[in-house]
Amino acid sequence: MAEQTHVLFVEDDDVIREATQLALERVGFAVTAMPDGLSGLEAFRADRPDIALLDVMVPGLDGVSLCRRIRDESTVPVIMLSARADSIDVVLGLEAGADDYVTKPFDGAVLVARIRAVLRRFGHANGGQGAAADGPASMGGGVLAFGDLEIDTEGMEVLKGGTPVALTPTEMRLLLEFSSAPGTVLSRDKLLERVWDYGWGGDTRVVDVHVQRLRTKIGQDRIETVRGFGYKLKA
Repeated sequence: MAEQTHVLFVEDDDVIREATQLALERVGFAVTAMPDGLSGLEAFRADRPDIALLDVMVPGLDGVSLCRRIRDESTVPVIMLSARADSIDVVLGLEAGADDYVTKPFDGAVLVARIRAVLRRFGHANGGQGAAADGPASMGGGVLAFGDLEIDTEGMEVLKGGTPVALTPTEMRLLLEFSSAPGTVLSRDKLLERVWDYGWGGDTRVVDVHVQRLRTKIGQDRIETVRGFGYKLKA
């Protein structure tokens, strides 16, 4: 029997927490549900779940701070839950290191689909992905070079000026998309489809925040904004 995917779910509303836990367990997930951020952090450290679902407005340690603490220790995927789609909380959560977000109230099937999409993305990033042969200088062994930036597409490692760069799997997947077509403009919708596995319209803020996070790690001028169209990696 395949090992169950372990979900950490942090939500202070008793009804939502219990109903969501049951819905996730019904489709095969193992769930640890916690009512506040501090107990959520303790559970994360004790259990090392495969994915974390964090409500933004939990007591003790809010969801954004909890996400930041988790990201300091791990690259485990994080999905934020927010009651307000237009809230600054969404951007703050993404900037703290979250990989995606879901707006409450949510349909159980939609949440399950988003969890599975994130897990597929992480499995893909960890498993490697080939890159296009044109554009960047090839250093052999699946390593691409863009100036002082080196991307090992097989070992899933990135160096800048010879120094390792720590990327989350989502950031790595995004960089692989750019490096597979250097100099080519990729629209936000295209990136949502390829990196986040969105088969439907998604929030382009997810792309913008992740691009900004990636820029801070590989160089602000490495990814260029093409206004009205999207982004491209400078070859």
